[in-house]
Amino acid sequence: MAGIDGFGTALQRGDGATPTEVFTTIANVTSINPPSMERETLDVTAHDTANGWREFVGGLKDGGEVSADVNYDPAEHDVLVADFDDENPRNYRIVFPDPDATTWSFSAILTGFEPEAPFDDKLAASLTWKVTGKPTLTDES
Repeated sequence: MAGIDGFGTALQRGDGATPTEVFTTIANVTSINPPSMERETLDVTAHDTANGWREFVGGLKDGGEVSADVNYDPAEHDVLVADFDDENPRNYRIVFPDPDATTWSFSAILTGFEPEAPFDDKLAASLTWKVTGKPTLTDES
């Protein structure tokens, strides 16, 4: 069988405590997009480059963004509004429902909190975080 069912994936928010940070699952998440990492390339082509083909080397890396959609519940999610006001990054992680409990851990700043309240549907919100530094992919096996 190929593929893993995404149901049960958890988005968790760290409390910033030291030495042992505690992570709490953000409730009512309906969709999560893990870090969208990118890398720049630097053009190192010179007049004496062989055969006239451009040459590149890897440049700076960017942890990208993480986004999530939630069934918005002010009692559950207003702590995230407070994160939006915070200038300092917070630790988050995404825990996948695979047998190894694969986890993306990352530090990020909440850059977008977009709630909606349509007259004919549920309260919802879209959240966006800008990752700072290197996201870490691990498993518990």
